[in-house]
Amino acid sequence: MTSTVSQPPYYENHGFQPENVCSARQPVNANPDPKYFSTNAPSAPSCDPTVATHQSSGPVACSSGRTCAPNVKKTIVIILSILLVICCAITAYFIWYFVQNRCVTSSSLIECGSSGVCLPPSQWCDGVIHCPNGEDESRCVRLFGPNFILEVYSPVSKSWYPVCQDDWNDNYGKIACKDMGYSVDTYYYSRGVATEVSFKSFMKLNTSAGNIDLYKKLYSSNSCASGNVVSLRCIECGLSTKNVNIMNRIVGGSGAVLGQWPWQVSLHVQGTHVCGGSIITHQWIVTAAHCVEGQFSDPYSWRVYAGILNQHEMLLGNGHRVQQIISHPAYDTDSKDNDVALMKLETPLRFTDTVRPVCLPNPGMMFQPNQQCWISGWGAEYQGGKTSNNLNYAMVSLIERSRCNSIYIYNDMILPTMICAGYLRGGIDSCQGDSGGPLVTNKNSVWWLVGDTSWGTGCASPNRPGVYGNMTVFTDWIYKNMQVKYRLFLIILNVPNPET
Repeated sequence: MTSTVSQPPYYENHGFQPENVCSARQPVNANPDPKYFSTNAPSAPSCDPTVATHQSSGPVACSSGRTCAPNVKKTIVIILSILLVICCAITAYFIWYFVQNRCVTSSSLIECGSSGVCLPPSQWCDGVIHCPNGEDESRCVRLFGPNFILEVYSPVSKSWYPVCQDDWNDNYGKIACKDMGYSVDTYYYSRGVATEVSFKSFMKLNTSAGNIDLYKKLYSSNSCASGNVVSLRCIECGLSTKNVNIMNRIVGGSGAVLGQWPWQVSLHVQGTHVCGGSIITHQWIVTAAHCVEGQFSDPYSWRVYAGILNQHEMLLGNGHRVQQIISHPAYDTDSKDNDVALMKLETPLRFTDTVRPVCLPNPGMMFQPNQQCWISGWGAEYQGGKTSNNLNYAMVSLIERSRCNSIYIYNDMILPTMICAGYLRGGIDSCQGDSGGPLVTNKNSVWWLVGDTSWGTGCASPNRPGVYGNMTVFTDWIYKNMQVKYRLFLIILNVPNPET
């Protein structure tokens, strides 16, 4: 955390970068941010290469046919070569067209990503990987909105449907959570809640289907007798034992107390704090990809400390060893695009009042510009300073992407995988050592992980707010890597419908 100081225009440090001369490029197939953040996409800088040419001293005259014959033959060969290339290109295009559109022309097939492999709907979400990259078994189930509504995806209608509470119980909920990558030991609850919107279709349990796999009992229905849908909590997350006074603005950061930010961890290498991170389960930590690149990519060199406020106290303990580090495959070290990574601990954390997970944002979550959020970490308390011995925190406001991408702020450097937060007047910001740590907000009495500290120009400078990884974009990727096996909800379309 930092306050305004008189320092040079910028300070370059681990996790923060000076202003680039060129704008960051737009990522390929970038996952667009929710509608409330502008997806003003920066364009790739282009340069026209300069080619050196040499001009002949004059035209070459032919004194006889024999003298010009080699040139004629050369011209014919060039023309034939060009025609051959054109024919090959046309042939390749038609081959590509029919391969790429084979799924489209057949209404009964669904394409696996962009691989050209097509599958019938019955093989989607059936518990067996058929696609080359496993697209057919990735994220067939999700938790939607701040009320954790359980929804199932139908590849036929290409829509998500809530699960009706009729005949649903905790045993089904535990199986669903396990398939999402959570441990059964963390299961919190399944309960019915009234829908805030009017659904026309539901997924229901066919209890007369016999002793078969749970998900084969699911079928599509236009009615739900109870009128309630399933709210599923796979882990008790986002709870703080200490209240934050959200009415008062925190200027320049304040010292935290135990239990206030129980998901905050300190990541050490060789006894030194390097980055922060956030607890999301007993064994998984979310941090920034730039924290674990290069020489820091070895998981065995890291130690994770949780439930401790003072860095000096951490030196007395051994911390938790890291078993595995997973960086986002599309992370770009220059632009900080997709700046997120996961750490899996060798031994699980024991949750207490001072060690607890934060909630990952569900699809449908609305984080508005100017929404109050909080940052925390052991970062420097002023630009160019050393990391802090004590955990600090501060309140910041979300800034709309279009505004943050303006020419006088970050000039199109903010990609859809990023979120700006802070104050354009400066004074409150993340700084060196806060990288990877949480940006959180409170909604429906639950704390949600909005982002991970990524980069910024200097610390707390005017018109240079902090930039954070956009967790709403990364949630699917996180769940996919948490899954013990790629076996999700099975939507078996030929299950008999007891209502017919």
